[in-house]
Amino acid sequence: MDKDKRKLTEKELKRKEYFEKFNSEMQQKGYKMKNMIINTQQAKYLGLLVMLPFIAVTFWIYNSVNGFDLDCISLGFAAALPLLILCLIILHELIHGITWSVFAKNHFHSIDFGIIWSSFSPYCTCSEPLKKWQYLLGTAMSTFVLGGGGVVAAVMTNQLLLFLLAEYMILSGGGDFLIVLKGMLNHTDKKESVCCDHPYECGFVVFEK
Repeated sequence: MDKDKRKLTEKELKRKEYFEKFNSEMQQKGYKMKNMIINTQQAKYLGLLVMLPFIAVTFWIYNSVNGFDLDCISLGFAAALPLLILCLIILHELIHGITWSVFAKNHFHSIDFGIIWSSFSPYCTCSEPLKKWQYLLGTAMSTFVLGGGGVVAAVMTNQLLLFLLAEYMILSGGGDFLIVLKGMLNHTDKKESVCCDHPYECGFVVFEK
């Protein structure tokens, strides 16, 4: 989110202060900073758009193997779906944190969770700089596990509820996919490069020299 569109929380202000100090230290060491931020308003629609091909392919696979038995949709089915989605949203952020914590020197002490209440958007952030592949892996891991892994499990077990949940998690990973794509398209000839989560916006910052 752009800082001129919402007031930063106390936690975000602390992360901003820490980041500015870290940025100053890195520039003194000769690093150049490059913002890799995505517009959150555009990401809501563009993220959904770029994930549609994955939705189409997984839909075709499930239908080809199992077909769609709509008779299994009941009141209990409908009631369970939103509750399970809420649980998976929490798990989505937790997987980000667990993956990044494996690579961070201070492990889970460098991971922070929160919610942007103005848009009801939960988030996970890592305060430590990471190698590019480490940062992008942590960004993509939630969608791989809950989306891709969920589809595989649903196809193997012929569970429509699990499949619908997996499809939702693929769609919800659109913003993460855009960040990963932005990182992969960022080519550099610099010898040293690290990625660091932006303290309050959607995306990350690259320090290179």
